[in-house]
Amino acid sequence: MVDMADSFERPPGREVIVVGDKVLVKPEEEATKTPAGLFLPQGVAVKEQVLGGYIINVGPGYPTLEVGTDGEPWSRTTRTELRHVPLQAQKGDFALFLRRDAVDVEIDGSPYVIVPHASILLLIRDRV
Repeated sequence: MVDMADSFERPPGREVIVVGDKVLVKPEEEATKTPAGLFLPQGVAVKEQVLGGYIINVGPGYPTLEVGTDGEPWSRTTRTELRHVPLQAQKGDFALFLRRDAVDVEIDGSPYVIVPHASILLLIRDRV
């Protein structure tokens, strides 16, 4: 599998930050077979518009608030901290996702899509 995450070139002084539970994907040309060898029947590709591509960057995850107390449970001082539940998707994974939920963007002349993590159907990851 080609590591597309390393080929994502950012101009100096600029950073692309993905927020929340979103994933930045470099889509591949529509084909009937994925690089991992999965065949997509034409009915599936047309009906559901399933696309594939390599994950370039991922957001921090699903935001949650952690509520805790300082000291004893009955004390009135509570603290809340914003934490993120990490996403299952990682940079370099190949993802199959639902096209209808993806948002097309162009970054420095190259096409990308932003996909909610919930719209990813399948991840293919090389074992190291």
